[in-house]
Amino acid sequence: MAKEFPVPPVVFTPSTPTHRRHPPPGAGPSPRPAFAPPRPSTSSAANPLPFMSFDVNAAAASSSAPPLYAGPIGVGSGTSFEDEPPLLEELGINTRQIWRKTISILHPLRSADPSLHADADLSGPFLFLLSFGLFQLLAGKFHFGIVLGWVTVASLFLYFVFSMLSGRRRGDLDLYRCVSLVGYCMLPMVIFSAVSLFLPRGGGLMFGVGMCFVLWSTRVCTKLLAELASSGDEHRGLIAYACWLVYMLFSLLVIF
Repeated sequence: MAKEFPVPPVVFTPSTPTHRRHPPPGAGPSPRPAFAPPRPSTSSAANPLPFMSFDVNAAAASSSAPPLYAGPIGVGSGTSFEDEPPLLEELGINTRQIWRKTISILHPLRSADPSLHADADLSGPFLFLLSFGLFQLLAGKFHFGIVLGWVTVASLFLYFVFSMLSGRRRGDLDLYRCVSLVGYCMLPMVIFSAVSLFLPRGGGLMFGVGMCFVLWSTRVCTKLLAELASSGDEHRGLIAYACWLVYMLFSLLVIF
């Protein structure tokens, strides 16, 4: 049986905080609260810091000064963004020159113009190697790293062979130009990689077509190397054999 306990009533008396109480009338000014900060004196002796004026006229006079930012760069000098060169030109990629070099190699019976390839670049060779790797990828082979590595090793090989044959008479053939020539002469191998997608695997037709494209690349590369070097005509046969070995490796990469 529960026992009941009497609970006295709780009465809340309203109280006003000390800092909010209003003084009775006639009692005089209320004392300053203890936490209130002292007001600064208006005299210059008591306040050594100058008072900052927020006058509207002074602000308008200061805004009449010339702005720090006078617009986009080059506007004052008479140039604009329309006069800027294209991005490919700033990167050193000459698409018209790449197209001319490609057309000079693309015709199998026409001799390539060595004067076009005197100005070496790596944009066209990189494009051809990328296309070669993409066609190999369509055939189920991932050979991007192998292609780039083989082209580098082949360029070093041809440069070393030609340097040994010509001795000190290397002409204008340097390693950079050699890489450019090997890359541009990969164009027949790129075409062979695309044609091989429609040919039967492992047949004699594949080997015959591959040999034609190898001879095409070898002929073009040998002519360019011999023309761009001062003593290339003296060892044209040996240079052709080295080029044939290089492009034969790429044809075997396509066939197998």
